[in-house]
Amino acid sequence: MSTFDNPFDPNRRLHAGGCSCGQHVSEAEHDHAASALRCEPAPSEDKRYEGVVASAVMRAMFPRDAARRAFLKSVGASTALAAISQFFPLQTATEVFAQAGTPEKKDLKVGFIPITCATPIIMAAPLGFYSKHGLNVEVVKTAGWAVIRDKTINKEYDASHMLAPMPIAITLGLGANAIPFTVPAIENINGQGITLAMKHKDKRDPKDWKGMKFAIPFDYSMHNYLLRYYLAEHGLDPDTDVQLRSVPPPEMVANLRADNIDGFLAPDNICQRAIYDGVGFMHILSKEIWDGHPCCSFAASREFITNSPNSFAALTRAIVDATAYASKAENRKQIAEAIAPANYINAPVTVLEQVLTGTYADGLGGVKTDAKRVDFDPFPWQSFAVWMLTQMKRWGQIKGEVDYKAVAEQVYLATDTGKVMKEMGLTPPATSYKSFAVMGKTFDPAKPDDYLASFKIRKAS
Repeated sequence: MSTFDNPFDPNRRLHAGGCSCGQHVSEAEHDHAASALRCEPAPSEDKRYEGVVASAVMRAMFPRDAARRAFLKSVGASTALAAISQFFPLQTATEVFAQAGTPEKKDLKVGFIPITCATPIIMAAPLGFYSKHGLNVEVVKTAGWAVIRDKTINKEYDASHMLAPMPIAITLGLGANAIPFTVPAIENINGQGITLAMKHKDKRDPKDWKGMKFAIPFDYSMHNYLLRYYLAEHGLDPDTDVQLRSVPPPEMVANLRADNIDGFLAPDNICQRAIYDGVGFMHILSKEIWDGHPCCSFAASREFITNSPNSFAALTRAIVDATAYASKAENRKQIAEAIAPANYINAPVTVLEQVLTGTYADGLGGVKTDAKRVDFDPFPWQSFAVWMLTQMKRWGQIKGEVDYKAVAEQVYLATDTGKVMKEMGLTPPATSYKSFAVMGKTFDPAKPDDYLASFKIRKAS
Protein backbone atom coordinates (compact mmCIF):
# COMPACT_ATOMS: atom_id res chain seq x y z
CA MET A 1 0.00 0.00 0.00
CA SER A 2 1.34 3.45 -0.89
CA THR A 3 1.94 5.69 2.11
CA PHE A 4 -0.25 8.48 0.78
CA ASP A 5 -2.94 6.75 -1.30
CA ASN A 6 -6.23 8.54 -1.92
CA PRO A 7 -8.63 7.63 0.95
CA PHE A 8 -11.61 8.52 -1.27
CA ASP A 9 -10.69 5.86 -3.83
CA PRO A 10 -13.27 3.06 -3.40
CA ASN A 11 -10.74 0.55 -4.72
CA ARG A 12 -8.20 1.28 -2.00
CA ARG A 13 -8.07 -0.73 1.23
CA LEU A 14 -7.43 1.20 4.44
CA HIS A 15 -6.94 -1.97 6.45
CA ALA A 16 -4.58 -4.94 6.30
CA GLY A 17 -5.14 -8.23 4.46
CA GLY A 18 -5.48 -8.98 0.75
CA CYS A 19 -5.84 -6.21 -1.82
CA SER A 20 -8.48 -3.76 -2.95
CA CYS A 21 -9.64 -5.79 -5.96
CA GLY A 22 -9.57 -9.12 -4.17
CA GLN A 23 -7.40 -10.75 -6.82
CA HIS A 24 -4.00 -10.42 -5.11
CA VAL A 25 -2.59 -11.61 -1.79
CA SER A 26 -1.35 -8.14 -0.85
CA GLU A 27 -1.75 -4.49 -1.77
CA ALA A 28 1.89 -4.43 -2.90
CA GLU A 29 1.15 -7.18 -5.43
CA HIS A 30 -1.97 -5.29 -6.54
CA ASP A 31 0.05 -2.07 -6.98
CA HIS A 32 2.69 -3.91 -8.98
CA ALA A 33 0.08 -5.43 -11.30
CA ALA A 34 -1.63 -2.08 -11.78
CA SER A 35 1.51 -0.02 -12.29
CA ALA A 36 1.64 -0.77 -15.99
CA LEU A 37 -1.85 0.66 -16.44
CA ARG A 38 -1.27 4.13 -15.00
CA CYS A 39 1.33 6.81 -14.51
CA GLU A 40 0.60 9.07 -11.57
CA PRO A 41 2.56 12.22 -10.68
CA ALA A 42 4.05 12.47 -7.22
CA PRO A 43 1.65 14.19 -4.79
CA SER A 44 2.36 17.72 -3.69
CA GLU A 45 3.24 18.51 -0.06
CA ASP A 46 -0.32 19.77 0.60
CA LYS A 47 -1.89 16.73 -1.04
CA ARG A 48 0.24 14.36 1.05
CA TYR A 49 -0.89 15.99 4.30
CA GLU A 50 -4.51 15.99 3.09
CA GLY A 51 -4.16 12.27 2.44
CA VAL A 52 -2.88 11.55 5.94
CA VAL A 53 -5.69 13.49 7.63
CA ALA A 54 -8.41 12.17 5.32
CA SER A 55 -7.19 8.59 5.76
CA ALA A 56 -7.48 8.92 9.53
CA VAL A 57 -11.01 10.31 9.27
CA MET A 58 -12.17 7.64 6.81
CA ARG A 59 -10.71 4.83 8.93
CA ALA A 60 -12.55 6.16 11.98
CA MET A 61 -15.87 6.52 10.13
CA PHE A 62 -15.66 3.23 8.24
CA PRO A 63 -13.85 0.52 10.27
CA ARG A 64 -14.79 -1.99 7.54
CA ASP A 65 -13.55 -1.53 3.98
CA ALA A 66 -16.72 -2.97 2.46
CA ALA A 67 -18.87 -0.26 4.05
CA ARG A 68 -16.54 2.51 2.91
CA ARG A 69 -16.43 1.18 -0.66
CA ALA A 70 -20.21 0.93 -0.81
CA PHE A 71 -20.57 4.50 0.48
CA LEU A 72 -18.06 5.93 -2.02
CA LYS A 73 -19.51 4.04 -4.98
CA SER A 74 -23.02 5.25 -4.15
CA VAL A 75 -22.23 8.97 -3.71
CA GLY A 76 -18.87 9.49 -5.44
CA ALA A 77 -15.59 10.80 -4.03
CA SER A 78 -16.31 14.54 -4.44
CA THR A 79 -19.72 14.29 -2.76
CA ALA A 80 -18.21 12.20 0.05
CA LEU A 81 -15.47 14.76 0.61
CA ALA A 82 -17.97 17.62 0.70
CA ALA A 83 -20.26 15.75 3.09
CA ILE A 84 -17.50 14.86 5.51
CA SER A 85 -16.09 18.39 5.39
CA GLN A 86 -19.42 19.71 6.76
CA PHE A 87 -18.90 17.74 9.96
CA PHE A 88 -15.11 17.62 10.20
CA PRO A 89 -12.86 20.58 9.24
CA LEU A 90 -10.51 18.66 6.97
CA GLN A 91 -8.75 21.77 5.65
CA THR A 92 -8.12 23.18 9.12
CA ALA A 93 -6.92 19.80 10.43
CA THR A 94 -4.62 19.47 7.43
CA GLU A 95 -3.05 22.87 8.10
CA VAL A 96 -2.56 22.06 11.77
CA PHE A 97 -1.05 18.69 10.93
CA ALA A 98 1.32 20.23 8.39
CA GLN A 99 2.49 22.95 10.79
CA ALA A 100 2.81 20.75 13.87
CA GLY A 101 6.13 19.39 14.94
CA THR A 102 8.44 21.77 13.07
CA PRO A 103 11.95 20.21 13.15
CA GLU A 104 14.30 21.82 15.67
CA LYS A 105 17.15 21.15 13.23
CA LYS A 106 16.51 20.93 9.51
CA ASP A 107 20.16 20.57 8.48
CA LEU A 108 21.25 17.09 9.52
CA LYS A 109 24.09 14.67 8.81
CA VAL A 110 23.43 10.94 8.50
CA GLY A 111 26.34 8.52 8.06
CA PHE A 112 26.21 5.40 5.91
CA ILE A 113 28.39 2.54 4.69
CA PRO A 114 28.28 2.11 0.87
CA ILE A 115 26.23 -1.11 0.74
CA THR A 116 22.75 -1.93 -0.52
CA CYS A 117 21.60 -2.50 3.07
CA ALA A 118 21.54 1.31 3.39
CA THR A 119 19.26 1.72 0.37
CA PRO A 120 16.42 3.67 2.10
CA ILE A 121 18.87 6.00 3.86
CA ILE A 122 20.85 6.68 0.69
CA MET A 123 18.01 6.94 -1.84
CA ALA A 124 16.06 9.30 0.44
CA ALA A 125 18.56 12.01 -0.57
CA PRO A 126 18.57 11.87 -4.40
CA LEU A 127 14.90 10.86 -4.62
CA GLY A 128 13.74 13.68 -2.34
CA PHE A 129 12.29 11.85 0.66
CA TYR A 130 14.17 13.97 3.23
CA SER A 131 13.13 17.27 1.63
CA LYS A 132 9.58 15.93 1.36
CA HIS A 133 9.52 15.77 5.15
CA GLY A 134 11.01 19.22 5.70
CA LEU A 135 14.65 18.24 6.17
CA ASN A 136 17.95 19.08 4.48
CA VAL A 137 19.96 15.89 5.05
CA GLU A 138 23.55 15.30 4.02
CA VAL A 139 24.19 11.57 3.77
CA VAL A 140 27.88 11.00 4.48
CA LYS A 141 29.75 8.04 3.01
CA THR A 142 31.86 6.43 5.74
CA ALA A 143 34.75 3.97 5.65
CA GLY A 144 33.82 1.39 8.29
CA TRP A 145 31.52 0.44 11.14
CA ALA A 146 33.82 1.54 13.96
CA VAL A 147 34.03 4.96 12.29
CA ILE A 148 30.22 5.10 11.96
CA ARG A 149 29.88 4.24 15.65
CA ASP A 150 32.47 6.78 16.83
CA LYS A 151 31.23 9.65 14.66
CA THR A 152 27.65 9.09 15.81
CA ILE A 153 28.66 8.85 19.47
CA ASN A 154 30.75 12.03 19.05
CA LYS A 155 27.73 13.80 17.48
CA GLU A 156 29.42 14.39 14.14
CA TYR A 157 26.41 12.55 12.72
CA ASP A 158 22.90 13.26 13.98
CA ALA A 159 21.82 9.71 13.13
CA SER A 160 23.25 6.89 11.07
CA HIS A 161 23.08 3.63 9.22
CA MET A 162 24.13 0.90 11.67
CA LEU A 163 24.25 -2.87 11.73
CA ALA A 164 21.12 -4.03 13.54
CA PRO A 165 23.01 -5.33 16.63
CA MET A 166 25.23 -2.22 16.98
CA PRO A 167 22.76 0.01 18.90
CA ILE A 168 22.23 -2.89 21.33
CA ALA A 169 25.98 -3.28 21.81
CA ILE A 170 26.48 0.49 22.28
CA THR A 171 23.62 0.64 24.79
CA LEU A 172 25.15 -2.24 26.77
CA GLY A 173 28.68 -0.80 26.60
CA LEU A 174 30.09 -3.60 24.44
CA GLY A 175 33.16 -2.36 22.57
CA ALA A 176 32.50 1.23 23.61
CA ASN A 177 31.21 3.30 26.53
CA ALA A 178 27.59 2.54 27.36
CA ILE A 179 25.35 5.14 25.68
CA PRO A 180 21.59 4.67 25.17
CA PHE A 181 20.90 4.17 21.45
CA THR A 182 17.73 3.31 19.57
CA VAL A 183 16.47 1.64 16.41
CA PRO A 184 13.36 3.33 15.02
CA ALA A 185 13.57 1.45 11.71
CA ILE A 186 15.11 -1.63 10.14
CA GLU A 187 16.82 -0.76 6.87
CA ASN A 188 16.66 -4.11 5.08
CA ILE A 189 15.78 -7.76 5.50
CA ASN A 190 17.71 -10.57 3.80
CA GLY A 191 20.18 -9.10 1.29
CA GLN A 192 23.41 -10.87 2.30
CA GLY A 193 25.25 -13.94 1.10
CA ILE A 194 28.18 -16.28 1.66
CA THR A 195 30.66 -15.80 -1.19
CA LEU A 196 33.66 -18.09 -1.68
CA ALA A 197 36.79 -17.65 -3.79
CA MET A 198 36.63 -19.38 -7.17
CA LYS A 199 39.30 -21.89 -6.09
CA HIS A 200 36.77 -23.32 -3.58
CA LYS A 201 33.98 -24.09 -6.07
CA ASP A 202 34.39 -27.80 -5.27
CA LYS A 203 34.08 -27.17 -1.51
CA ARG A 204 30.34 -26.70 -1.18
CA ASP A 205 30.11 -28.73 2.04
CA PRO A 206 31.00 -26.49 5.03
CA LYS A 207 32.55 -29.52 6.75
CA ASP A 208 35.40 -29.07 4.26
CA TRP A 209 36.06 -25.49 5.41
CA LYS A 210 38.31 -26.23 8.39
CA GLY A 211 41.27 -23.86 8.45
CA MET A 212 39.68 -21.39 6.02
CA LYS A 213 39.66 -17.61 6.61
CA PHE A 214 36.36 -15.68 6.41
CA ALA A 215 35.64 -11.96 6.54
CA ILE A 216 32.72 -10.38 8.35
CA PRO A 217 32.00 -6.64 8.49
CA PHE A 218 32.04 -6.22 12.29
CA ASP A 219 31.90 -8.24 15.50
CA TYR A 220 28.46 -6.86 16.40
CA SER A 221 26.77 -7.75 13.12
CA MET A 222 24.13 -10.11 11.81
CA HIS A 223 26.84 -11.31 9.42
CA ASN A 224 28.92 -12.54 12.34
CA TYR A 225 25.98 -14.25 14.04
CA LEU A 226 24.56 -15.80 10.85
CA LEU A 227 27.95 -17.12 9.69
CA ARG A 228 28.69 -18.54 13.15
CA TYR A 229 25.24 -20.12 13.23
CA TYR A 230 25.70 -21.65 9.78
CA LEU A 231 29.15 -23.05 10.62
CA ALA A 232 28.02 -24.45 13.98
CA GLU A 233 24.99 -26.16 12.42
CA HIS A 234 27.47 -27.96 10.13
CA GLY A 235 29.60 -29.07 13.08
CA LEU A 236 32.34 -26.41 12.92
CA ASP A 237 33.34 -24.31 15.90
CA PRO A 238 33.72 -20.78 14.49
CA ASP A 239 36.27 -19.88 17.17
CA THR A 240 38.60 -22.84 16.61
CA ASP A 241 37.93 -24.50 13.23
CA VAL A 242 38.05 -21.35 11.03
CA GLN A 243 39.39 -17.81 11.27
CA LEU A 244 36.95 -14.89 11.30
CA ARG A 245 38.29 -11.43 10.47
CA SER A 246 36.54 -8.05 10.60
CA VAL A 247 37.00 -6.35 7.22
CA PRO A 248 35.15 -3.20 6.01
CA PRO A 249 32.74 -4.28 3.24
CA PRO A 250 34.33 -2.05 0.54
CA GLU A 251 37.66 -3.88 1.10
CA MET A 252 36.34 -7.45 0.98
CA VAL A 253 36.54 -8.07 -2.78
CA ALA A 254 40.15 -6.84 -2.90
CA ASN A 255 41.04 -9.16 -0.02
CA LEU A 256 39.38 -12.09 -1.78
CA ARG A 257 41.28 -11.28 -4.98
CA ALA A 258 44.57 -11.06 -3.06
CA ASP A 259 43.93 -14.46 -1.44
CA ASN A 260 43.94 -12.93 2.05
CA ILE A 261 40.59 -14.57 2.75
CA ASP A 262 38.74 -17.62 1.41
CA GLY A 263 35.28 -16.12 1.56
CA PHE A 264 32.95 -13.76 3.37
CA LEU A 265 29.41 -13.28 4.57
CA ALA A 266 28.62 -9.79 3.36
CA PRO A 267 26.00 -7.49 1.82
CA ASP A 268 24.76 -8.63 -1.57
CA ASN A 269 26.35 -5.81 -3.55
CA ILE A 270 29.75 -6.96 -2.22
CA CYS A 271 28.91 -10.56 -3.13
CA GLN A 272 27.71 -9.52 -6.57
CA ARG A 273 30.78 -7.34 -7.18
CA ALA A 274 33.03 -10.35 -6.46
CA ILE A 275 31.01 -12.31 -9.03
CA TYR A 276 31.08 -9.39 -11.50
CA ASP A 277 34.89 -9.22 -11.15
CA GLY A 278 35.23 -12.99 -11.57
CA VAL A 279 36.91 -13.62 -8.22
CA GLY A 280 34.11 -15.34 -6.31
CA PHE A 281 30.81 -17.22 -6.50
CA MET A 282 27.63 -17.25 -4.44
CA HIS A 283 27.57 -20.21 -2.05
CA ILE A 284 24.17 -19.38 -0.52
CA LEU A 285 21.99 -16.33 0.11
CA SER A 286 21.54 -15.35 3.75
CA LYS A 287 17.77 -15.85 3.37
CA GLU A 288 18.55 -19.57 3.02
CA ILE A 289 19.79 -19.42 6.61
CA TRP A 290 16.95 -17.26 7.92
CA ASP A 291 14.34 -15.94 5.52
CA GLY A 292 13.26 -12.49 6.67
CA HIS A 293 16.23 -11.77 8.92
CA PRO A 294 17.12 -8.14 9.66
CA CYS A 295 20.53 -6.83 8.67
CA CYS A 296 20.99 -3.08 9.01
CA SER A 297 19.12 -0.41 10.88
CA PHE A 298 18.52 3.32 11.07
CA ALA A 299 19.85 4.36 14.48
CA ALA A 300 19.93 7.44 16.71
CA SER A 301 20.97 8.22 20.26
CA ARG A 302 18.42 8.81 23.00
CA GLU A 303 20.02 12.22 23.47
CA PHE A 304 19.20 13.21 19.88
CA ILE A 305 15.59 12.09 20.33
CA THR A 306 15.30 14.08 23.60
CA ASN A 307 16.91 17.25 22.26
CA SER A 308 15.37 17.21 18.77
CA PRO A 309 12.17 15.15 18.94
CA ASN A 310 10.56 16.77 15.90
CA SER A 311 13.69 16.37 13.79
CA PHE A 312 13.86 12.74 14.86
CA ALA A 313 10.19 12.21 13.99
CA ALA A 314 10.66 13.80 10.56
CA LEU A 315 13.74 11.64 9.91
CA THR A 316 11.82 8.52 10.90
CA ARG A 317 8.93 9.45 8.61
CA ALA A 318 11.34 10.04 5.73
CA ILE A 319 13.02 6.66 6.28
CA VAL A 320 9.70 4.79 6.59
CA ASP A 321 8.43 6.57 3.47
CA ALA A 322 11.58 5.68 1.51
CA THR A 323 11.45 2.09 2.76
CA ALA A 324 7.84 1.72 1.60
CA TYR A 325 8.91 2.96 -1.84
CA ALA A 326 11.91 0.60 -1.93
CA SER A 327 9.70 -2.37 -1.03
CA LYS A 328 7.92 -2.16 -4.39
CA ALA A 329 9.55 -4.22 -7.12
CA GLU A 330 8.69 -1.73 -9.87
CA ASN A 331 10.86 0.94 -8.23
CA ARG A 332 14.03 -1.11 -7.86
CA LYS A 333 15.72 -0.22 -11.19
CA GLN A 334 15.20 3.49 -10.59
CA ILE A 335 16.66 3.09 -7.11
CA ALA A 336 19.69 1.21 -8.46
CA GLU A 337 20.48 4.15 -10.73
CA ALA A 338 19.97 6.65 -7.90
CA ILE A 339 22.36 4.97 -5.43
CA ALA A 340 25.06 3.85 -7.91
CA PRO A 341 27.14 7.10 -8.16
CA ALA A 342 30.57 7.46 -6.53
CA ASN A 343 29.28 9.63 -3.66
CA TYR A 344 26.88 6.83 -2.71
CA ILE A 345 27.69 3.14 -3.31
CA ASN A 346 30.11 3.60 -6.22
CA ALA A 347 29.13 0.44 -8.10
CA PRO A 348 28.04 -0.46 -11.63
CA VAL A 349 24.28 -0.09 -12.03
CA THR A 350 24.25 -3.67 -13.37
CA VAL A 351 25.58 -4.98 -10.06
CA LEU A 352 22.97 -3.06 -8.04
CA GLU A 353 20.13 -4.10 -10.33
CA GLN A 354 21.08 -7.75 -9.89
CA VAL A 355 20.86 -7.29 -6.13
CA LEU A 356 17.69 -5.20 -5.99
CA THR A 357 15.67 -7.02 -8.68
CA GLY A 358 16.77 -10.48 -7.55
CA THR A 359 17.81 -11.72 -11.00
CA TYR A 360 21.53 -12.35 -10.73
CA ALA A 361 24.56 -14.29 -11.95
CA ASP A 362 25.77 -16.81 -9.37
CA GLY A 363 29.42 -16.89 -10.48
CA LEU A 364 29.20 -20.53 -11.53
CA GLY A 365 27.69 -19.91 -14.94
CA GLY A 366 24.07 -19.79 -13.80
CA VAL A 367 21.47 -17.03 -13.55
CA LYS A 368 19.10 -17.20 -10.60
CA THR A 369 15.94 -15.34 -9.70
CA ASP A 370 14.72 -14.58 -6.19
CA ALA A 371 12.49 -11.53 -5.81
CA LYS A 372 13.06 -11.54 -2.04
CA ARG A 373 16.86 -11.75 -2.27
CA VAL A 374 16.70 -8.39 -0.50
CA ASP A 375 13.59 -6.68 0.80
CA PHE A 376 12.68 -3.64 2.83
CA ASP A 377 10.42 -3.58 5.88
CA PRO A 378 10.99 -0.82 8.47
CA PHE A 379 9.21 -2.34 11.47
CA PRO A 380 11.74 -2.93 14.31
CA TRP A 381 10.53 -6.24 15.70
CA GLN A 382 11.66 -6.54 19.30
CA SER A 383 11.96 -10.31 18.85
CA PHE A 384 14.83 -9.54 16.42
CA ALA A 385 16.66 -7.83 19.26
CA VAL A 386 16.02 -10.74 21.62
CA TRP A 387 17.50 -13.18 19.09
CA MET A 388 20.61 -11.01 18.70
CA LEU A 389 21.04 -10.93 22.46
CA THR A 390 20.95 -14.75 22.60
CA GLN A 391 23.77 -14.87 20.04
CA MET A 392 25.78 -12.24 21.89
CA LYS A 393 25.55 -14.48 24.96
CA ARG A 394 26.22 -17.63 22.96
CA TRP A 395 29.55 -16.32 21.66
CA GLY A 396 30.72 -14.67 24.86
CA GLN A 397 30.10 -11.02 23.98
CA ILE A 398 27.75 -10.67 26.94
CA LYS A 399 28.80 -12.00 30.33
CA GLY A 400 26.26 -12.86 33.01
CA GLU A 401 22.51 -12.40 32.99
CA VAL A 402 20.63 -10.18 30.59
CA ASP A 403 17.08 -8.86 30.73
CA TYR A 404 16.21 -9.67 27.12
CA LYS A 405 12.80 -8.01 27.09
CA ALA A 406 13.92 -4.81 28.82
CA VAL A 407 16.89 -4.31 26.49
CA ALA A 408 14.88 -5.13 23.38
CA GLU A 409 12.15 -2.66 24.27
CA GLN A 410 14.62 0.03 25.29
CA VAL A 411 16.51 -0.09 21.99
CA TYR A 412 13.99 -1.27 19.35
CA LEU A 413 11.26 1.39 19.24
CA ALA A 414 8.41 -0.73 17.89
CA THR A 415 5.66 1.22 19.67
CA ASP A 416 6.91 4.62 18.49
CA THR A 417 7.47 3.41 14.94
CA GLY A 418 4.02 1.82 14.89
CA LYS A 419 2.50 5.21 15.74
CA VAL A 420 4.47 6.90 12.96
CA MET A 421 3.35 4.26 10.47
CA LYS A 422 -0.30 4.74 11.47
CA GLU A 423 0.05 8.51 11.05
CA MET A 424 1.36 7.87 7.54
CA GLY A 425 -1.56 5.65 6.59
CA LEU A 426 0.43 2.42 6.92
CA THR A 427 -0.65 -0.58 8.99
CA PRO A 428 2.01 -1.75 11.47
CA PRO A 429 1.91 -5.23 13.03
CA ALA A 430 -0.41 -5.64 16.01
CA THR A 431 2.45 -6.98 18.17
CA SER A 432 6.19 -6.35 18.39
CA TYR A 433 7.18 -9.98 18.96
CA LYS A 434 6.98 -12.93 16.58
CA SER A 435 8.48 -16.40 16.25
CA PHE A 436 10.61 -17.39 13.27
CA ALA A 437 12.89 -20.21 12.16
CA VAL A 438 16.67 -20.11 11.64
CA MET A 439 17.91 -23.12 9.66
CA GLY A 440 14.75 -24.98 10.59
CA LYS A 441 15.07 -24.29 14.33
CA THR A 442 12.15 -22.30 15.76
CA PHE A 443 12.95 -19.30 17.93
CA ASP A 444 10.39 -18.37 20.59
CA PRO A 445 11.19 -14.85 21.89
CA ALA A 446 9.40 -15.68 25.15
CA LYS A 447 11.96 -18.45 25.90
CA PRO A 448 15.40 -17.05 24.99
CA ASP A 449 17.32 -18.98 27.66
CA ASP A 450 15.85 -22.31 26.50
CA TYR A 451 16.86 -21.46 22.95
CA LEU A 452 20.39 -20.56 24.06
CA ALA A 453 20.76 -23.75 26.10
CA SER A 454 19.80 -25.89 23.09
CA PHE A 455 23.06 -25.20 21.19
CA LYS A 456 25.84 -27.77 21.46
CA ILE A 457 28.49 -25.47 19.97
CA ARG A 458 28.93 -22.25 21.89
CA LYS A 459 31.62 -20.42 23.78
CA ALA A 460 32.09 -21.73 27.32
CA SER A 461 30.60 -19.45 29.96
